[in-house]
Formats: sequence, C-alpha cells, structure tokens
Amino acid sequence: MEGPVIELAGVKKSFGPVDVLKGIDLKAYAGRVLALVGDNGAGKSTLIKGLSGVQPFDEGVVKFDGQEVNITTPRGASALGIEVVYQDLALCENLDIVQNMFLGHEEMLTGTLHEAEMELLATKALQSLSVRTVKSVRQKVSSLSGGQRQTVAIARSVLREAKLVILDEPTAALGVAQTEQVLNLVRRLADNGVAVIIISHNLSDVFKVCDDIAVLYLGRLVAQVKTSETNSTEVISYITGAKTQEGEGK
Repeated sequence: MEGPVIELAGVKKSFGPVDVLKGIDLKAYAGRVLALVGDNGAGKSTLIKGLSGVQPFDEGVVKFDGQEVNITTPRGASALGIEVVYQDLALCENLDIVQNMFLGHEEMLTGTLHEAEMELLATKALQSLSVRTVKSVRQKVSSLSGGQRQTVAIARSVLREAKLVILDEPTAALGVAQTEQVLNLVRRLADNGVAVIIISHNLSDVFKVCDDIAVLYLGRLVAQVKTSETNSTEVISYITGAKTQEGEGK
C-alpha cells in the first residue's frame, strides 16, 4: 500500500473551554473507503470542517500526499484536491446538472460560457462512475430523485479531480434502491483511485462499502480497524465507549 493521501497527527480543536478534538491521528488511503463513525458530539463534523478548511485545526500536523500542509480555507482545501459533499448537497434546484457541476468553476470561451465543453466534461465525469440513471445532463436538479442528486454531487468532485472526497451521511433519507445505487457509486469512486471518507450512522452501509472504520468517542480516536477484521458488535462497543482498541473495557 502506498502512503496515505491524508494523514493527521495530534490534531486538536477547541471552542472556548470545550475541547472537541483531543489529539486525533488518522490516515486515509487512495482507492480505499474509510468510515468515520461515532455518536453525536463525538467530533466527526468538527474533524471534517478542519479538513475542509471551514474551521482550521488549532494544533497538530496535517500531511497531504506526504507533504505537510496548513488548510485554512475551503478554497485552499479544494486547491489541494479535497472535496466535501455535505448532507444538504449544496445543489441549486433551479439549475440543470451541468450548471450545478460547474457552479463557480465555469469554462469560458472568448468571454462567454463554453456550454459544449462543460456538457462534454459533465457527461464524461458521470460516465467515469458508470452512472446510467441520469437521462440527460440538462435535466433540472429539481426533477431528480434523492439518489440522483447525490450522484450529481459526487460526480462534481470527480470533475474537479479530487484526490480526497468526504461524504457526509450520503445515504440519509434514501430508500433501499437509491441507497444501493449511491453505495455502488462510492465504491467506483474509490476504485478510480480516490481516497474516500464517509461519515455515517448506518453500520449496515459501512460494512457494505468501507474498507476501514475509524471510531471517534468524545473527541478521541479510539479505533481505526479494517472492516474485514471487525464486526458491528465490536464497532458499537467502540462508539459507546465500552471498549478501546487497546482492549480496555469501561
């Protein structure tokens, strides 16, 4: 296995007197899906906001592709190759798929929008993920299902040539068929060589698609294990604080 795409060492974040992240060490690798799990208040959202530059970490070392970096803004994170697909997807319903995928990153030709080029690139991004549920890249997002919207949001990260894609509850509020569709999409994203981190409360989804599982408990990383070497009962014991990776029961 090559070195990690993203590596955190001793990462900390506080809000006033409250220590939210208490020295996190974490690694995510190209071609692998890492699940980030933990109860509400464990620090998952704060960790992701630090990686995306929304709320920079207070202390610790962040390495991207082996080089130490300082991520202080979302634009800086995006420039490195980090893309986040939030739970609300950040899509504009009144725009079509192409317009959403290029929003803020439009292709220009002699001072006007290069519509043909954007349409071609959007189509290629969807094809690279073997997406077949979208009839036309000119469909309005308002006409898409929940699974199709998630597809567009993920394909947008492919379009931007992301090396690390972070997905916040990608299957929340989706039906069984749409959930399966999104999980297959996540697997293909990793198979294309992207490092993927998923925040999820659904352990069934985690065990279907993830290669590794990292568990946060009250701001600490209490376990990072291969999915094939654990089970849902053990992961739940980590999530509840009943067990640490060192085997110390509580």
